[in-house]
Amino acid sequence: MDMDTRWLQDFVCLGRTLNFSRAAEERNITQPAFSRRIKSLENWLGVPLVVRSIYPVRLSDAGVQFLPVAQETINRLSDARQDIRGIYFGGTAFQRIAVLHTISLNYLTTRLQELDDELPDLRVRVFSDFLASCCQLFTDGTCDFLLCYRHNNGAPFFDEDVIARKDIGHENFCPVAEANAAAANGWDLSGPREQGIPYLSYDPSSYLGTIVDQIIGNREPPLELAYMDAHAESLKRMVISGKGVAWLSERVVAEELADGRLVRVGGPEWQTTLTLTLFCASDRLDKAGQLFWDAM
Repeated sequence: MDMDTRWLQDFVCLGRTLNFSRAAEERNITQPAFSRRIKSLENWLGVPLVVRSIYPVRLSDAGVQFLPVAQETINRLSDARQDIRGIYFGGTAFQRIAVLHTISLNYLTTRLQELDDELPDLRVRVFSDFLASCCQLFTDGTCDFLLCYRHNNGAPFFDEDVIARKDIGHENFCPVAEANAAAANGWDLSGPREQGIPYLSYDPSSYLGTIVDQIIGNREPPLELAYMDAHAESLKRMVISGKGVAWLSERVVAEELADGRLVRVGGPEWQTTLTLTLFCASDRLDKAGQLFWDAM
């Protein structure tokens, strides 16, 4: 059996938390999958690393001995990667950023253009995906940074004793609709309503979908599901075409709100604040990565 370096990262996380559930959350995989990977590492070594018969679990003597080896191996691999990337790219390696689709389109590309003068040698590779995939790319070391939305009611993404966090902006997240359609059909979540309002929904498994669920809570607004998509940009197109109401970041629809094509269709009680957040493991950054982090 070949050893998977992810098993080392899993074990280091478990050695720090001594809790399978919490470690699985930090590694962004299910607990059964996490447990299987720890078991695979134990099978590869040929010895048990964890004493599972007590609660909370603890490392076995072999686990205590192996933990610094696993951490050092991860560090050495990361250092070697940075050195090789630096040599290959003439001393300036790519900074790899995992980012949500909508943030990449509506924030990151513009921000990188603004940094051209300040960081002329900056080289960036962007991995644009859904939150779960972005978190995995970040935690397994494929990406150096994670740029995403964070909501105050949500659980912490990472152990911030290990992962650095920088909040770089705030965006209002509100229900919007095409102005003429809203006026003609009386689409207003804050007003009296007898007929249903066509609802353009995020996929319920998406991060923004969970935030909308929190906003709605136990209330029963007159929303009738008409369309579902995981991408905010797709929902925006449907909203602009007058198909219904969707929750969108005001950054995403700033131009359309400003020129009157779109309007908000709910008061403050139907809105919330999203925090634009950048994460990194600061002790693993090269010089260019540190400059990027400081500039952001």
